Amino acid sequence: MQNWQYTRLSMSSSEQNQAFERLVRPHFDRLYRLAWRLTGAKAEAEDLFQELLIKVYGKLDDLVAIDDTGPWLCRVMYNLFIDERRRFARRRMHTIAEGELAGDGLAGLAGGQDPVHDNERFEKLARLDRALAQLSDEHRLVVLLHDTEGYKLAEIEALTGTPVGTIKSRLHRARARLREILVADGTIS
Repeated sequence: MQNWQYTRLSMSSSEQNQAFERLVRPHFDRLYRLAWRLTGAKAEAEDLFQELLIKVYGKLDDLVAIDDTGPWLCRVMYNLFIDERRRFARRRMHTIAEGELAGDGLAGLAGGQDPVHDNERFEKLARLDRALAQLSDEHRLVVLLHDTEGYKLAEIEALTGTPVGTIKSRLHRARARLREILVADGTIS
């Protein structure tokens, strides 16, 4: 347990902000990547990340008492994501005409100097995203956390509450299924 000599109730607003910064800021990059991996879209990732920060700031007393804040923050984000998915599943879907979409569509995807290279890279990423989308939620989450974000099995266990043996099994099956999909569509040989 961290040896803090004050609690939130005895901290000024400035001290609360400093404590929050000290405890949470080092994890911003990893948390945002996790949000993006969970949601698969920039806008939703930003919303999830912001929702996490708001929720965690309200629980500053709990945060101060935690030894390793990284896994705790990831677990809170994962729970927020799952809660939002459950709420979303209960809502009715509304269609939107293409003209009503914000932004400038495909023009906003302009790349660097080499359009051929950018297009090839975009196509490979699109095929990988489609392959990942064909996995179950549990398999996709384990692959993204372990292989993409570099989480250790114990960290994934702490994050999801799933036993390590189950995580290993899901990871093995997910990789095998991804390989099948990517071989079938010609992405890998």
